[in-house]
Amino acid sequence: EVQLVESGGGLVQAGGSLRLSCAASGFTFDDYVIGWFRQAPGKEREGVSCRSTSGLTIYYADSVKGRFTLSSDSAKNTVYLQVNSLKPEDTAVYYCADRRYSCTGGALLYAYWGQGTQVTVSS
Repeated sequence: EVQLVESGGGLVQAGGSLRLSCAASGFTFDDYVIGWFRQAPGKEREGVSCRSTSGLTIYYADSVKGRFTLSSDSAKNTVYLQVNSLKPEDTAVYYCADRRYSCTGGALLYAYWGQGTQVTVSS
């Protein structure tokens, strides 16, 4: 059974940092793409970052480039999202998800999703 479990969210002040984790199980970790998404109230789900198969390439949305860093530990089947210099507009539920083949395309192409972790940034 495929499972993705996010953790690490919380309440921080603007300018603060968090480290989000996505623990994966039930599939061969390096054979799949892992993406991070976020969804704020009343807004569409937005792609934030994506790890290609085997972690060969990492992609970032323009809105988070230079502030967010995706890393992974294949031995632990875990992907991390270090989020720095947080802004109130980063407030959202953050999700990880997996899919085959590539990072190209949107959320509908992802097969399995975690339950999400809430990030709230106060001004």
